[in-house]
Amino acid sequence: MFHVTARTKTTEIAKTRQASARPQVATLPWHRYLAPALLSCGLVIAATQAFAEGVTTTHGVSTFGGLKYGPDFTHFDYVNPEAPKGGTFSTWAFGTFDSLTPYILKGNAAAGASVFYDSLLTGNLEEPDASYGLVAASMEFPENREWVVFHMRPEAKFRDGSQVTAHDVVFSYETLLDKGRPSFKTTFQYFKTVEALDDFTVKFTFDPEGPLRELLMTAGGIPILSKAYYETVDFSESSIEPPMGSGPYTLDSVDPGRSVSYKRRDDYWGRDLPVNVGSDNFDVIKFEYFADYTTAFEAFKGGAYLFREEFSSKVWGTGYDFPAIDAGQVIVDTLPDGRPAGTQGFWFNLRRDKFQDPRLREAIGMAFNFEWSNESLFYNLYQRTDSFWENSPTLQAEGMPSAAELALLEPLREFIPETVFTDPAFSPAVSKSSDLADRRTLRRAGKLLDEAGWEVGDDGFRYRDGVKLEIEVLNDSPTFERIINPYIENLKRLGVDASSNRVDAAEAQEREKNFDYDIVTQRFSMSQTPGNELRQIFGSASVNTPGSVNVAGLSNEGVDRLIRIIADADNREDLDTAVRALDRVLRAMHIWVPQWYKGAHNIAYRDVFGRPYTDTPPPLSMGESSIWWWDEDKAQKLRDAGAL
Repeated sequence: MFHVTARTKTTEIAKTRQASARPQVATLPWHRYLAPALLSCGLVIAATQAFAEGVTTTHGVSTFGGLKYGPDFTHFDYVNPEAPKGGTFSTWAFGTFDSLTPYILKGNAAAGASVFYDSLLTGNLEEPDASYGLVAASMEFPENREWVVFHMRPEAKFRDGSQVTAHDVVFSYETLLDKGRPSFKTTFQYFKTVEALDDFTVKFTFDPEGPLRELLMTAGGIPILSKAYYETVDFSESSIEPPMGSGPYTLDSVDPGRSVSYKRRDDYWGRDLPVNVGSDNFDVIKFEYFADYTTAFEAFKGGAYLFREEFSSKVWGTGYDFPAIDAGQVIVDTLPDGRPAGTQGFWFNLRRDKFQDPRLREAIGMAFNFEWSNESLFYNLYQRTDSFWENSPTLQAEGMPSAAELALLEPLREFIPETVFTDPAFSPAVSKSSDLADRRTLRRAGKLLDEAGWEVGDDGFRYRDGVKLEIEVLNDSPTFERIINPYIENLKRLGVDASSNRVDAAEAQEREKNFDYDIVTQRFSMSQTPGNELRQIFGSASVNTPGSVNVAGLSNEGVDRLIRIIADADNREDLDTAVRALDRVLRAMHIWVPQWYKGAHNIAYRDVFGRPYTDTPPPLSMGESSIWWWDEDKAQKLRDAGAL
């Protein structure tokens, strides 16, 4: 899937902005459908598997052993297998782009640019733990998962008609490792060898010390590049030329920085595979780019694009009253979102010396008055986030640590805050909604700054060792200023020389790649089956890797060990316990100022679409650009009314 808020469990974690912040389109490094940890557990039906000398041969694989769909399934239950093909799906993206190359650090890749590629395995929108064969017809692996052999479909073809072979898979791995984003080195750390056993059989062998539970699916999610194509094209250079891929879409048109559209391939080799039936229904998928949130909304009202998920509480509360809605030409809807709500907040850059003391970080967090913001700015549409797995009862830490959590935490005591053991899981201070400058909360914050050695000078600002406490919030969204500016006011009341620096999207992207900020707003869409990808967000190995998503610059041995325990969990119960322990530790470290969440999709769209559900989408995605379809009868009515 590729849409404004695409969420998959991948190496480059999808990042978006919510509420009055703009949504940032994240280009996903794996196949658009690879979501082994994205999709919600449903009825588990054992897959038909063949066992020979302890080796499993199967059409699919899951993290903990169960698959909903057997080897003879014809389509996923949540699709309409008779969905018509045709029409256009269009939405918007924020900022700019100058590349169609999504897996390198150079340039800013366009929204949806990973759609050119297929992978060996693909996920679905129901099962958080499962992957099924795409380019791979089947796979075999031993019980310990120290290796996997993928048997590829000879019918798989690149856009130029050449076959997708095991040699292309080996080339893809080697190229991403050597020339791809630096974070691929972390992703592939535990890959020992990747070898083509013949033209259509490829074997991955893993380090037995690695997180073997999920390395198989990581291997299955590698985007497959054409070896022949890159013999004459430099993979490391960004380009607006469409790369050679085997996916269902190719480039339709591109206007760098303004728009990009992809057209469905009539000759796509995998269109009738069960994993694809009922999907990829639009002839064209288009992203219109805007540098300003308000401009983007006005363009939607004027019909510049067809679908919009609304992230601005102000716009949602006040803007959806234009004539096309009254005429029934634009549908406004709220759909449940079955995923964890995500980790959205102001993130500290712990690479900066001034942020080393957690008391300072906690104090800075207390200056953000969510209650006032929710009432004054957000129309009371949101709830306060406190967990990195908000809205996920099994993964979110609550109260004091359980005995099972303590068994994991005690050996890590020297690395983690003592409050993990003495206090309930941290939740942000609650301030008065009637007063931005809640004096009680600000007094508590000031005391923490005093304890951290930051004293108020004659000019009213705080100093330590003669250095003024200066903090800059990096921002690339004009509409987010209404949220940041009151926060800045409260920080100044604390004696912090705080400022908001609004830059354009291109500069923000470059600064974020190189960790050139004090505080930045980001939202990570967390998996329901977390694993080794957490190293990218919180792990020491990624702290200094340019382009990594370790926004906070966190480097802590205790956190690293907990991530490994999560990645190695043998069952769901152990996994949930370890994630709650990690959530508890991260919250106690005050590496961010949590913002807000709403466990629903607020959407609006021109009434030209059909969808395979009425009120409840699949647990992990609306699937709007994939499993929805163009309804020509509806479209004709709008044309007749002059509204399309």
